[in-house]
Amino acid sequence: QVQLVESGGGLVQPGGSLRLSCAASGISIRVYTIRWYRQALGKQRELVATITDGGITNYAESVKGRFTLSRDNAKNTALLQMNSLKPEDTAVYFCNAHLMSWGSPRDYWGQGTQVTVSS
Repeated sequence: QVQLVESGGGLVQPGGSLRLSCAASGISIRVYTIRWYRQALGKQRELVATITDGGITNYAESVKGRFTLSRDNAKNTALLQMNSLKPEDTAVYFCNAHLMSWGSPRDYWGQGTQVTVSS
């Protein structure tokens, strides 16, 4: 059974930092593209950061320069380092693992972790 488990969310003051983890079991994330999405209350889910199986990263303009996505294949974990957090970063953050296999997509999702940026 495949599981993605996010952790590391919480309450932080503006300007603070958090590190989110996405721990995978049942799959080897080294062959997957890992994406972090977020969904704020009343808003659509937004793609925040992507890291390919080759280690290429891409970020939403709103987080570029503040967030860093990395992967530790040995620990089967992806890490989203979030610095200089702003109130508008408040959302539930979801980890996604994506793979194209024989022309068909495989997508797995975590349950989400709440990030609240507030003074």
